[in-house]
Amino acid sequence: MFRAYAACEALARAHYENFPVASRLLPRAMRPHVAAVYAFARVADDIADEGTAPADDRQARLSAWQRRLHAALADYGSDDGNDSIAASHAHEDLIVVALAHSIRTLDLPIALFDDLISAFGQDTMTTRYDSWEEVFDYCRRSANPIGRLVLRIAGHRGEQLERSSDAMCTALQLTNFWQDFGRDWRAGRLYVPRDVVVACRAREMELDAPWLTES
Repeated sequence: MFRAYAACEALARAHYENFPVASRLLPRAMRPHVAAVYAFARVADDIADEGTAPADDRQARLSAWQRRLHAALADYGSDDGNDSIAASHAHEDLIVVALAHSIRTLDLPIALFDDLISAFGQDTMTTRYDSWEEVFDYCRRSANPIGRLVLRIAGHRGEQLERSSDAMCTALQLTNFWQDFGRDWRAGRLYVPRDVVVACRAREMELDAPWLTES
């Protein structure tokens, strides 16, 4: 199992994204589990966002990634599952093995991982949002699950804590949207809701212009 968690921590350290995985600010006992969550999400996010594969292909790969986790959970603790853990060397197999162990030992809700996959799948198909309600629904599945998982890894439960975490994670997701505004626009994606664009009498074509317009 050490090798499986080590693979997750190596991915977290190597990736360019700024995510506090395996940070010394975290209690030592939390670090492997947070790294496993991050590694699973990182692979899914890369499937959705990186490269030039058609949307249908990315959807299929995301579904396969989701099924691998469910299969690992179903096999966890069985003799066949233990043999697979011992024999696994593939990097992605090790990530799934580590996360299945974290889910089982810490009682993490698999529904939160399904929500993440759903949001990543939406990234392959949706490039515009009509309202804040649609944006917030995306945040509910793309960002909020991470906060809830970290709370559980830390040993915390409670509806009030989860609501506070959701608010913080949604705010961080929106901050990330505005931080990556230009990059997302060049990739063909815009997170500013259409009702805001209309209310401000803005035009998307102006985002390609070399100047700023006044309202």
